[in-house]
Amino acid sequence: MEKQNSFVLHGNIIYTPDKDNFVSLKNGYMVVEDGKITAVAAEKPAAADRLPIKDCRGQLIMPGFADMHLHAPQYIQIGMGMDYKLLDWLDGYTFKEEPKFADPAYAREIYPLFVDELASCGTTSSTMFATIHQESTDILCDLLAQKGLRAYVGKVNMDTNSAPALTEDTTSSLQATEEFINKWQNHPLVKPIITPRFVPSVTAEMMTGLGELAKKYQIPVQSHLSENPGEIQLVKELFPEDKYYMSVYERFGLFGQTPTLMAHCIHLSAEEIAIMAQTGVYAVHCPASNLNLSSGLMPMRKMLDAGVKVVLGSDIGAGHTLYMPHEIVRAIEVSKIRSIANPAETPLKLSEAFYLATKAGGEFFGQTGSFEQGWAADFLITDVPSYQQERTVDEQLQYFIYHGTAQDIREVYVNGLAVKK
Repeated sequence: MEKQNSFVLHGNIIYTPDKDNFVSLKNGYMVVEDGKITAVAAEKPAAADRLPIKDCRGQLIMPGFADMHLHAPQYIQIGMGMDYKLLDWLDGYTFKEEPKFADPAYAREIYPLFVDELASCGTTSSTMFATIHQESTDILCDLLAQKGLRAYVGKVNMDTNSAPALTEDTTSSLQATEEFINKWQNHPLVKPIITPRFVPSVTAEMMTGLGELAKKYQIPVQSHLSENPGEIQLVKELFPEDKYYMSVYERFGLFGQTPTLMAHCIHLSAEEIAIMAQTGVYAVHCPASNLNLSSGLMPMRKMLDAGVKVVLGSDIGAGHTLYMPHEIVRAIEVSKIRSIANPAETPLKLSEAFYLATKAGGEFFGQTGSFEQGWAADFLITDVPSYQQERTVDEQLQYFIYHGTAQDIREVYVNGLAVKK
């Protein structure tokens, strides 16, 4: 009996093994065996004689996207309150929406819609915030696992400076977090990640406990950093003894002691950028969100030149789409805007932005996001219009990134198994 996740793809193949270069093959071949990529070749490989061939000629085959920061419960508040800035937006919308997930029935109503759209948009790997509610967070994980998507999911922790319905008892929150970790840490696709919402909403006691859990179970951490000037000022008032916003996380074992994602990272000094590079902490660039809430323009080129690991995130609901090609384009556009006033900050090239949305983010999960030997077969098959067939593969990708839609994504695979077909 043929294995479902072993086959040979024949079509237009493109990926970025590094940020500066595309590898592309027109009518090339990609061999998938037991959900892993074993070869990419210009000529028909010997494996094609023993494995079924999937004919994708005239279509584009690329790695699945990695969305490294989003809020699953904010899915149905997309587009709401875009005239606000961060803290007012949280109070006006988010902190009114998220308490609804105390009811598991509400989670069962909303989360399937979110998971289906995530897969339809070609996002094969994602890192997300759920809510403080343990049962609803389990429901989200179950749905992602059933769909076959790769994800890190955080049960959010908040025990101060929050809406009453979202303010937890510290001890109970830490206990629920540890139970969540134990339930999901060994799942092959969906795993836990430590998730203090951000410094203003967690006490020193909570951060101490979360740092201990991250160390005990050796699991990653995600949170927010330097998104908005008002937020940064609030952190200074709450923790005056710490030199920087990031210093608070670092002091409690939540900043690079295990793999760490920090969303936004807009308003950082040169010294803070250097600290991020030294600690290996990832900066998650969320361009749509940052524009919508007037938070600022992340200094992407400065970060990359300093050696910071940078990835992309949709940050719904402050971001307004789960479709990562739009974030790729916005990241490029933001870098161009910055370059006007700062000529030394050269704009992102498409290869760089595509790399950030595929391999750079995918590597947080292991070997995924590229088409290298031994890497997971996480990929998309997209339509190419008849009038673009004579273009090079690189040009076909350009057209898709700038003008394509989620409807052009015909099939999505994780570990060689279809999650959209």
